[in-house]
Amino acid sequence: SGLVHIKNPHLDSMEEDVLYHLDLGTKTHNLPAMFGDIKFVCVGGSPNRMRAFAQFMHKELGLAGDGEDLADICAGTDRYAMYRAGPVLSISHGMGIPSISIMLHELIKLLHHAKCRDVTIIRIGTSGGLGIKAGSVVITDRAVDSSFKPRFEQVVLDDVVVRSTELDKDLVEELLACSKEIPDFPTLIGHTMCTYDFYEGQGRLDGALCSFSSEKKLEYLKRAYDAGVRNIEMESTAFAALCGLCGLKGESFHVL
Repeated sequence: SGLVHIKNPHLDSMEEDVLYHLDLGTKTHNLPAMFGDIKFVCVGGSPNRMRAFAQFMHKELGLAGDGEDLADICAGTDRYAMYRAGPVLSISHGMGIPSISIMLHELIKLLHHAKCRDVTIIRIGTSGGLGIKAGSVVITDRAVDSSFKPRFEQVVLDDVVVRSTELDKDLVEELLACSKEIPDFPTLIGHTMCTYDFYEGQGRLDGALCSFSSEKKLEYLKRAYDAGVRNIEMESTAFAALCGLCGLKGESFHVL
């Protein structure tokens, strides 16, 4: 059907669904009128970057006006920023799994309430590269955890629920084909490792805590590289798991 699936039976019996961190709701806003024709959602960490991306899309799509005065749809909250350019929604998600997962729960409900069809969601972001040239773009074929496994572990009540992080293979190939038309930067497909932390979790030696040697760090990163990991960031496993479970065609790609 191409519709976004909500896997929550409780929502049907709720009089109103408030999307707290987006400052939107089913009673306060006409979500189908505002968002019903959205076909692409692009998400990234920084509000400023997502505003600049929306302005870029506004120009590329040849929309009326110069795009300089694009309004933040979530202006009533300072948690996330959301901009629209035609059928493209551009949203910030902050840093790390908790931040992106809160935004995605509310975004997925928004797309559901707005009755959007055949939506493609793409995460665009920066990341640390592994054994590849600075300035490269990595298209993620598989989001993996710190043990290089394609899984996302979510604690639900007091159970650890393991979810798959497979991404849309056709979309991976489609994005790679698009990249061939832009020769300015090298583009490759690889696994993306998602960590819960920027410092210790990514083997950095410059955090407030560090309990390992530089040799141990290099040995770990070599194992990651041998397992197919080409970049490291902090959102991709949660992104892949949530999109997959709710029937969204999702992909993640990163600039180093």
